Amino acid sequence: MIGVEQHITDIISPALLNKGFRVVRVQLQGSKRKTLQIMIERMDDSPVSVDDCALVSQTASVLLDVEDPIHGSYVLEVTSPGSDRPLIIKQDFKRFAGSIVKIELKIPHEGSRRFRGLLLGIEGDLVKLELDPQKEVAEFAFSDIQKAKVVPDYETSKSS
Repeated sequence: MIGVEQHITDIISPALLNKGFRVVRVQLQGSKRKTLQIMIERMDDSPVSVDDCALVSQTASVLLDVEDPIHGSYVLEVTSPGSDRPLIIKQDFKRFAGSIVKIELKIPHEGSRRFRGLLLGIEGDLVKLELDPQKEVAEFAFSDIQKAKVVPDYETSKSS
């Protein structure tokens, strides 16, 4: 059985792709007051505008009203990934190779769950990360990653 977030992604993705957008992540938060966050990016990789968010919101609202995958009322929020973009799918780990990233694991690796370093990419199921300052390369199974995100340039420069 697929989860509600994946079901929503499956419902809205084809229409958004036709309009030039990729779905980065869908998150349903809250129990009493639900918020559905749809994070998008443009296929042409240019910045997401307020008008883009409005267009996606209208498109998603119509599709979700028809399919009705969420029981009860909710607030729909459409956002861009921002500079600390989450890495969700394997393709993200290829696309953002060369970026400084933070990775949090589901289970500890050599005594730690949190790592920061230069993303070298992904080979098969292994995400490769060069840890600073020792330049040691760590490999993590994609399935062991709880969450990962790009570290914005401004955060990298202030800590150097």
